[in-house]
Amino acid sequence: MTNRELKSKVMALGNRLVSRMDGDRTVAFIQAWVIVRSGAVSFPVRGVMVGNRQEALRRLNGYNPAQVRAVLVPEPSNPADPAAVAVMVGVQGGRGLFRLGYVPRNLAPVVSAMRGQLPAVRVLAGDICGARLTLAV
Repeated sequence: MTNRELKSKVMALGNRLVSRMDGDRTVAFIQAWVIVRSGAVSFPVRGVMVGNRQEALRRLNGYNPAQVRAVLVPEPSNPADPAAVAVMVGVQGGRGLFRLGYVPRNLAPVVSAMRGQLPAVRVLAGDICGARLTLAV
């Protein structure tokens, strides 16, 4: 990636983050720089201990990570947190998506800002049972 492309990505992401981080431009652009330089954001999914989510994780572990897909769904009507972003997972050829949990509260604004720019959400091999996702930039 050229220096110009790098700066362009940082500016685009930084500007989107400003509105989601209470207008703090410095923090938003530092966060954008870190994300773009690393090429990804990796985080543990929160709430995987609720209900039958552990059983779902055990079942997902039986699939090749390439067969597992994750979808990020903003939940502005969530009573606990209007900025919440749900992590929905499914398997290719499966019967729909299952709510695995949520993006950590501190990363929800970042993930929301990245949603339109992400080429893919990857589920890392070996991290399905650990419920860890990586968002590629």
